[in-house]
Amino acid sequence: MKFMVLIYNDPELLAALPEREFDETMRGCLEHADELQEQGYLIESQQLEPPSTAKSIRVRNGKMTTIDGPFSETKEVLGGFNLIEAENIEEAMRIALEFPWAETGCIEVRPVRDIQAVAKRVGAKGAPVAARR
Repeated sequence: MKFMVLIYNDPELLAALPEREFDETMRGCLEHADELQEQGYLIESQQLEPPSTAKSIRVRNGKMTTIDGPFSETKEVLGGFNLIEAENIEEAMRIALEFPWAETGCIEVRPVRDIQAVAKRVGAKGAPVAARR
């Protein structure tokens, strides 16, 4: 079963970390991600650019609006994600807790819906592929 591990961080707590401590934490996190990939747990892992680089899009009554940054005002912002394979939510939570970011924010673990099953149910010809350009 696939799970999305969403990493939220409080930018103020991250900024308060001494650079050396942040670098050591990040290095350990990346090394751990390599281990999880070798063990067959980690499918994909990416870090996001800061919220100031984001655009949010909404369409209401046929009219599109865009704003800079994330739509909602929150203290913690989405900083990255890990797509993992685990037997169940308990194993996924155990894997997620091995990452250090719960100390500077929050780690959300959410099951990934089988998009191919959804496509079949709604009568779509095929499910989306991972990377289209």
